[in-house]
Amino acid sequence: MGTLQEVTQDDVQVAKEYVSEVYQAVKERNPIENEFHQTVKEIFESLIPVFAKHPHYIDNGILERIVEPERLITFRVPWVDDQGKVKVNRGFRVQFNSAIGPYKGGLRFHPTVNASIIKFLGFEQIFKNSLTGQPIGGGKGGSDFDPKGKSDAEIMRFAQSFMSELYRHIGPDIDVPAGDIGVGAREIGFLFGQYKKIRGVYEAGILTGKGLGYGGSLARTEATGYGAVYFVEEMLKDKGLSFKGSTVVVSGSGNVSIYAIEKATQLGAKVVTCSDSNGYIYDPNGINLDTLKKLKEIERKRISEYVDVHPEAEYYEGTSGVWSIPCDIALPCATQNEIDETAANVLVSNGVKAIGEGANMPSTLEAIDVFLANDILFGPAKAANAGGVAVSALEMAQNSIRLSWAFEEVDAKLHQIMEGIYRNCMKAADDYGYPGNLVVGANIAGFLKVADAMIDQGII
Repeated sequence: MGTLQEVTQDDVQVAKEYVSEVYQAVKERNPIENEFHQTVKEIFESLIPVFAKHPHYIDNGILERIVEPERLITFRVPWVDDQGKVKVNRGFRVQFNSAIGPYKGGLRFHPTVNASIIKFLGFEQIFKNSLTGQPIGGGKGGSDFDPKGKSDAEIMRFAQSFMSELYRHIGPDIDVPAGDIGVGAREIGFLFGQYKKIRGVYEAGILTGKGLGYGGSLARTEATGYGAVYFVEEMLKDKGLSFKGSTVVVSGSGNVSIYAIEKATQLGAKVVTCSDSNGYIYDPNGINLDTLKKLKEIERKRISEYVDVHPEAEYYEGTSGVWSIPCDIALPCATQNEIDETAANVLVSNGVKAIGEGANMPSTLEAIDVFLANDILFGPAKAANAGGVAVSALEMAQNSIRLSWAFEEVDAKLHQIMEGIYRNCMKAADDYGYPGNLVVGANIAGFLKVADAMIDQGII
């Protein structure tokens, strides 16, 4: 393998042509799957310097292989609502890549779920999981079922039906699902109970994000939000900045958002926004965590009711306006493509210094270009939000040895993992000629480990 200085323009051109050819094949083979196309394009373009420097990855057909799921499972999920009416939803599980470990990735219950969404999430998960340094491959799953407005009994019946098919395809050393949007501790509990009943065994390691009373890990609830803040903290440190005294804008109001708000506040920031799918709150005094947790974790109410408790706060319908609030740091923690090019330009014009993606692919490709062109510190999702799956892997480890670690121990490991991800991304970016570009660095660092394992294991 040569050094970067030995790479010629011909090498780069060959790499570009290879990437373009495979990407076009992906689009033709997977028509209309726009989210999947988006993540593939973003990752592929980052890898051009790798193929220019190491053509053996081209010779081994790594891109052609890595972009095709090892397995995509689609299934019917029939259930009965409280009125006795039969409902049918569609279930998915993509087992994308197992080169470095069993498939690992969350389940998303949301009406927007389709094959494209699941494949985009699963493809991202390959590289995210690799970055954690844990032995876990990439997978993802879910359903177009919407838990909002459903009773606990309806959610239980749906989850039991969902697991009645999924159980055939998972196992502690095969595929270990977790939660995602619409799948929290309640849903994981119902899924775990049904798996245990069907299989007749107590396999704690079959799911992560479990309750503490049956194999869950302390700090798992906080992990994605805390991890995103730890990652951004490292970005800021390298520029002589910090959360202390900073104004932070956060989107979303689920686990990721709540605990990103909590950790940022602990580090001295003032977080002034949060949102749900209907609208957003702006609280100039700083978001009150006790109120937010009560509304979303206990009462399961809409974020608009925050102003009933804090009349000095303002509620706005629609979600895009949250990015018009001036801030030093923005943490998009809601859903994919929530920051477009227009919103990115508004953030930049209002003086934002750093972006940390707590959600999966919350910035469009055009928005990312805006941030990078304006030298904004940018933490891409596959690196910045890897804390959740990192602690899921720690939960798997605890289940395997039948021990539970203290909150402080898990949190310290999480902090260490996020620091390591940041340093590895920075090193990869520097090694391949893109110093400081964490988008390129994250993609390359995540790719190399998986690609080398694929080559070692042969053509399978």
